[in-house]
Amino acid sequence: MAMNLGHQIGTLSGKQIPTEFAAGEQPSSTTATPSAVWKSPAGNLRSNSPQENASPPMLTPPLTPNSAGEWSYLINLPMLRPDLSVACQAFATSSPLEMTEEEVAGTAEWTDGGRKDEKKGVSVFVMMPLDSVTNGNTVNRKKAMNASLHALKSAGVEGIMIDVWWGLVEREAPGAYNWGGYTELLDMAKKHGLKVQAVMSFHQCGGNVGDSCTIPLPKWVREEMEKDSDLAYTDQWGRRNYEYVSLGCDSLLVLKGRSPVQCYADFMRAFKDNFKHLLGDTIVEIQVGMGPAGELRYPSYPEENGIWKFPGIGAFQCYDKYMLSSLKAAAEAAGKPEWGSTGPTDAGHYNSWPEDTPFFKKDGGGWNSQYGEFFLSWYSQILIEHGERILSSASSVFEATGVNISVKVAGIHWHYGSRSHAAELTAGYYNTRFRDGYLPMAQMVARYGAVFNFTCIEMRDHEQPQDALCAPENLVRQVGLATKEAQVPLAGENALPRYDELAHEQILKASSLNIDGSSNDREMCAFTYLRMNPSLFQPDNWRRFVAFVKKMNEGKDCRRCLEQVGREAEHFVNVTEPFVQEAALALMP
Repeated sequence: MAMNLGHQIGTLSGKQIPTEFAAGEQPSSTTATPSAVWKSPAGNLRSNSPQENASPPMLTPPLTPNSAGEWSYLINLPMLRPDLSVACQAFATSSPLEMTEEEVAGTAEWTDGGRKDEKKGVSVFVMMPLDSVTNGNTVNRKKAMNASLHALKSAGVEGIMIDVWWGLVEREAPGAYNWGGYTELLDMAKKHGLKVQAVMSFHQCGGNVGDSCTIPLPKWVREEMEKDSDLAYTDQWGRRNYEYVSLGCDSLLVLKGRSPVQCYADFMRAFKDNFKHLLGDTIVEIQVGMGPAGELRYPSYPEENGIWKFPGIGAFQCYDKYMLSSLKAAAEAAGKPEWGSTGPTDAGHYNSWPEDTPFFKKDGGGWNSQYGEFFLSWYSQILIEHGERILSSASSVFEATGVNISVKVAGIHWHYGSRSHAAELTAGYYNTRFRDGYLPMAQMVARYGAVFNFTCIEMRDHEQPQDALCAPENLVRQVGLATKEAQVPLAGENALPRYDELAHEQILKASSLNIDGSSNDREMCAFTYLRMNPSLFQPDNWRRFVAFVKKMNEGKDCRRCLEQVGREAEHFVNVTEPFVQEAALALMP
């Protein structure tokens, strides 16, 4: 999934981040009251340790779910009234609570916003739990899921996002697909009138922030990777990453007689054949996984086993034999064969900072040399080519089905204010002070008529650590301009599980795409909210969420404030309280 870094909400001092911005760019001067968010200790975040691989301290306690269960950390929340007899009775069945005709009419009026004209605004989808389908290929917490989908539909949510895990469906043997729980889950979505964004998740679940369960790659894929460890991404110290098959072998027949790209295409084709009756009606979007967390990037900042901690710069992932073979060929073609034996060896460690490394430092750094330009161009270009190969397959498979295809790009906002943008470079985004790295990706997505999906939409610059030169607002602005120039639709996601009005207001602002004074007719094509859990159904959070969805649906031309919409939501929230309580109760472990 996107970088939902729960531990990166930094100090709210009301001061601007002392970043370096290109000429003409103005950093955000917005401030907020410290009570509006969690606070972490002020001060310099950098470690005083002389060790080169020392990590900055954790900024705040993690807000993401733990490995014991996605909802276990919420079990003691004072979220429901003592009198839950109605909700408990409802929980004993798989059907949502019955409503009177007047109540049904009230929710219907809320859902469509009382409008009879063409729909405007930004549709809101909600991400489902990562473990919505169990290892036994059944729907997890079926009663909770049913109640939750009913609640989401009543609030005016357009649909849900579901991870369709390669490691579950094709787990046992090549070509042996078990759609089990997905058939039931998609039928549930259809019954509740919810649209579905289906994510073709070709990566491992586990090892990134927010991964609350473990779903490895298919067993037979792991067997091949054990035989040939170079099928895994590799760093300069020989550490292997098994989240996603290395793109260096995209077209090689290394997986039981098929190439990785052929496996992805066959999986998508089987999905289409199995769910063709839902495509274009219930299933409206296919988001194609292209790397770790489903994002088009390298696994440059893996959290597994404490390898990387925010806001480290990460590390290049080009040291498996297949990637090195590609690098060698590129160097020879450029007339510089001496550049083809290895990647940069002076780029620090996962938890280094740019100025601590010869390669990324702002003055005289290798990133800004002839060699740096060659290496970074190659490293980013083969990532884009990887995206093209998979997009080409997806476009062919889902042609004439009525579904949109989308690609997810990570919101790597830390060290964005530095000249080298080190954290983006190690992830494969050749974006620096002197070069736009997002336009080539947007143009690639546009060639296939796909949607560019971007995260960190809810973040504000002043919420982030000052030392790390974070600038999510400027990053979102740059991506907005790149997608506008490429004429590609832009969709968004939030990176943190946020329920406060500050985050909602920032999403509303970002989704309006008022970024250059000439975007009056442009909005994000959709927004996906992270994530459905018991905390979302806590009364105050649910009230704010309902108002947020209403405001998103009304669009950028609506002049009413979020507070006014919130007041209008009160009656709706009261009417629907019983089955919202049912959903919250049923989701508890």
